Amino acid sequence: MPAFGRSRRAGGVLLAPFLVLWVAVVSIAVATPTCAQEIVTLATRTRVTQSYFLAKVPEKPEAIALLFPGGGGDIRLRSESGDIKFSQDNFLVRVRGEFVKRGIVAAVIDVPSDQHAGWGMSDEFRLSKEHLADVQAVIADLGKRFPGLPIFLVGTSRGSISAASLGAKLGGEIAGVVLTSSMFRARNPRASRPGPGLSRFDFGTIKVPVLIVHHREDACPVSPYGDAASLARMFPLVSVTGGLPPTSDACEPMSPHGYLGRETETVDAIVNWMLKRPYAREIPG
Repeated sequence: MPAFGRSRRAGGVLLAPFLVLWVAVVSIAVATPTCAQEIVTLATRTRVTQSYFLAKVPEKPEAIALLFPGGGGDIRLRSESGDIKFSQDNFLVRVRGEFVKRGIVAAVIDVPSDQHAGWGMSDEFRLSKEHLADVQAVIADLGKRFPGLPIFLVGTSRGSISAASLGAKLGGEIAGVVLTSSMFRARNPRASRPGPGLSRFDFGTIKVPVLIVHHREDACPVSPYGDAASLARMFPLVSVTGGLPPTSDACEPMSPHGYLGRETETVDAIVNWMLKRPYAREIPG
């Protein structure tokens, strides 16, 4: 890992047949050089960069979780006077430390530089080849930093669109996919943030292991528990109950949709599944 403020260039990365991408990496580090947290910025597509936040690395990492937050995915990742800043309400963002405690490298992906306008990544962008190219660059960078570690895509709410779609396209480049509070249904075209969600997605196209995680009391209209339960015939399902009273709308993270008050138990089940250990299928209230 580089010294504070130093830029470096990684080697060529094969992202698709006949396509070689030279990735420029700029890291902003705090804490110790060996376990520092960083902002990593990669040059991906023409005149486009993709940043991700690399949380403090475990002493003995066993796997990598590439975390896809919900909403438009814009966590406002930045450095201010040498301090790393970003929005932290989203479920996967606020539990990154729970992954680290369990030996998982936690990398939180931000929006690419051409998606900062408006509310961030649309559903259509999350399903696009451009998003695939950006995430392949991130995966290549993580693979260079942590050779041999399995990489899992973990998405929540709208981030599940990215994790599912990319999981189908990346194949053997990743070890598995975790879909939490998935946006199974389309949003009304007249809504402020419309989109198809995963309503037209064929889950059978994902050929790597998949874990479905959902709260039984998720009241978000586009993320009903019943849709998650219907996938239990194809994939293992972790069902969560209870927690703290919601302090946000039903589709926002401070509610059952974001496992409020059940964060630790939920991450524990996810990590145990990733590491092929016994895991809880039911997290009771």
